[in-house]
Amino acid sequence: MEQLTAPAARQVRPPATRLRSEEAGSRLGPDTGAAGSDAGVMGSSDGSGTQDAGSDAGVMGSSDGSGTQDAGSDAGVMGSSVSAEAGCIPGTGAKAEGSDTRSLPLHAELPALCPEALFQGPEAEPYMRFLRSHHCYAAVPTSSKLLVFDTTLQMKKAFLALVANGVRAAPLWDSKQQCFVGMLTITDFINILHRYYRSPLVQIYELEEHKIETWREVYLQGSLKPLVSISPNDSLFNAVYHLIKNRIHRLPVIEPLSGNVLHILTHKRILKFLHIFGAMLPKPRFLQRTIQELGVGTFRDVAMVLETAPVYMALEIFVDRRVSALPVINEAGEVVGLYSRFDVIHLAAQKTYNNLDMSVREALRQRTICLEGVLTCHPHETMGDVIDRIAKEQVHRLVLVDEKNSPRGIVSLSDILQALVLTPAGINALNS
Repeated sequence: MEQLTAPAARQVRPPATRLRSEEAGSRLGPDTGAAGSDAGVMGSSDGSGTQDAGSDAGVMGSSDGSGTQDAGSDAGVMGSSVSAEAGCIPGTGAKAEGSDTRSLPLHAELPALCPEALFQGPEAEPYMRFLRSHHCYAAVPTSSKLLVFDTTLQMKKAFLALVANGVRAAPLWDSKQQCFVGMLTITDFINILHRYYRSPLVQIYELEEHKIETWREVYLQGSLKPLVSISPNDSLFNAVYHLIKNRIHRLPVIEPLSGNVLHILTHKRILKFLHIFGAMLPKPRFLQRTIQELGVGTFRDVAMVLETAPVYMALEIFVDRRVSALPVINEAGEVVGLYSRFDVIHLAAQKTYNNLDMSVREALRQRTICLEGVLTCHPHETMGDVIDRIAKEQVHRLVLVDEKNSPRGIVSLSDILQALVLTPAGINALNS
């Protein structure tokens, strides 16, 4: 397959975009990532190797990134927090399973006051209007990296390539159909481990030998959906809608004429774009309200895991609860860590995926790179402060804690973009 490039990208710049794409790319910066791994990796020139939130926008895999209520293992269904409509009390009502997980009915402790009027009217719409007036191409960096996997590549090699390049998903190219057919994500890796792990003494043949196309055709049959993508000329508002509506965290920007992937948009990229170039916009009054008042986030039935629990139990929660990150607590119920879907991929790098009986605490200690760690917020903090912290630290979520450092909820990028962009437009994509 030829190397993917985007030579025509400069011609699709929308004339209505007020920020030049080159300016946006330089100020936003290219998405980070290590140099390209081979392992059957194709086309890594233009496009993007973004390292943002969770999963992807495609047929395979699902999430790795938002902070709560992720969607399933395939069909591009991925993680986003589930909050309540128009800022009301969020949560799903599902219960965590297993003796080492805990579920907190927190709606009584953190009542959302549902100030619906704060999200209505012109005063609440500057971010919505801003993203409607800017095209996806404005958020594409001038230079970045993209990994593309052929569906004939072995699963193990593909996951090792993700680790080597520090990315969480890659578009899948089908040579027979001559088109992109989906995304390979960390959730696929989690589902394989969860489905086929037996004991440290039994090799996971399905991971060692199977090709991507085998996993898709045999094990995801009946659940495959078309790849969710977007044109560079579509608005960033539409990109936010597609990300949250489809519960995905990676949205390929595909040039319609060439069919090339120019970039992969994520919640983090869009929020960073909005945070930088929307700084001159008038601030809605709801930014001065507290997280507790607005009900932005997930406050009840929060999935978490004890630090002494085995990694396999964390995988069960990822699959059963469809969440993308778990607050790790000690015996006193205090937050001591955060175990995310992205942490699981490092089992492949360390070749320790045959030992899922190790504790979550030990797995966190063995991480080869410094990840985002645990950043927290409190119910009394304003939404504006929470957004500034997430944007500054470039993380995907904040764990809401009380005065005893016990977890009381999670505020994710999906929650924030829903409140900033979609709720003022009268759209509740999180719960639709």
